[in-house]
Amino acid sequence: MFVRAYLRASTKEQDASRAKSDLLAFAKERGLKIAATYLENESGASLARPELFRLLADCEPGDILLIEQVDRLSRLNAADWERLKQEIAIRKVKIVALDLQTSHQMMTTEQDSFTARMLEAVNGMLLDMLAAIARKDYDDRRRRQMQGIAKAKDEGKYRGRPEDKARNKAIQNMLTSGQSWSTIISATGCSRSTLARLKKQMAG
Repeated sequence: MFVRAYLRASTKEQDASRAKSDLLAFAKERGLKIAATYLENESGASLARPELFRLLADCEPGDILLIEQVDRLSRLNAADWERLKQEIAIRKVKIVALDLQTSHQMMTTEQDSFTARMLEAVNGMLLDMLAAIARKDYDDRRRRQMQGIAKAKDEGKYRGRPEDKARNKAIQNMLTSGQSWSTIISATGCSRSTLARLKKQMAG
């Protein structure tokens, strides 16, 4: 049985490794070592998380997927949560979360089949509940954000995201030098719509 730690933050400005020491201490208290750590800066509301799926691909049946909180694993909608659960179930991976006390017992191999099945059922139910709460929190925050933006627009106070003038100038220089759009997008992470807008500004 290998313990694999998954650490996620929503944006590149956040520190995905913040909880690493807590996970290391948790495993050490139980006489276990973390075999590998997978860090990711992606939204928990998206299934497009390469490191999470690399972790699952590395797992053998019975391995532990260790997380700080259930919302680090999922803020997914119901359909995507079911897809992720199915992937985890196929690989026979056990989810252990620091904020889910009953899951801690999954880290011991000294269980009879009845106890193991009961723990799996209880943890499955609680994981579903916590994942649903995490998604509701995500949706609530998004709704409040949109309400705030709408109010600011009504009051004439909304200015949107400030323009990154230095980056946009660099992109225009790349366009002027004849670099392809795909090269510029790969190098800067900008969207095709941004490229089109900047090219139009140059033409004007």
